Amino acid sequence: THFPMPMVTGADALQYLMEEHNLKQADLSEIGSQGVVSEILNGKRKLNVRQIRALAERFHVSPAVFI
Repeated sequence: THFPMPMVTGADALQYLMEEHNLKQADLSEIGSQGVVSEILNGKRKLNVRQIRALAERFHVSPAVFI
């Protein structure tokens, strides 16, 4: 049986990966300041292409995870 995948946003994926790697917002300086990371996680700001590439490289996942 196949179950539909829940809709996961880039912010959801980032939150999950941060928890898995025990990272804090300030640990993600490659995508911006702690404030920028907070806005992304809270849905107030979208990830841009540069940030998506940096996160994909850091976590060794496809950029599609964050789109």
